[in-house]
Amino acid sequence: MNYNQLTENERYQIYSLKTAGHSQVEIAKNLGRHPSTISRELRRNAGQRGYRPGLAQKFSDTRRHEAYKARKITGEVRGQIEVLIRQELSPQQVVSYLERHTGGLCITRRSIS
Repeated sequence: MNYNQLTENERYQIYSLKTAGHSQVEIAKNLGRHPSTISRELRRNAGQRGYRPGLAQKFSDTRRHEAYKARKITGEVRGQIEVLIRQELSPQQVVSYLERHTGGLCITRRSIS
């Protein structure tokens, strides 16, 4: 699956086209994006004063930063992972073990392989 987040420039284009009265479908065609991308962007980032591209970019940056923080693995968890891998557990077994024994810690196999 190929996924590219909207750029700040695209957000300003969305704002300009929306202000000019273009529909979401027209905006999507103009930007080469799927209409659902535009719909999600407008719904997710509209504040009390409507859609504002600068604010939308800040919201996006915050969500991206929070998602990155959530993926960080602490030194303690890294140590547990190393011990489990030395015991020849597969990545799937390591993930399962950590989910059961660390209060529901959720990691993916990709983050430990």
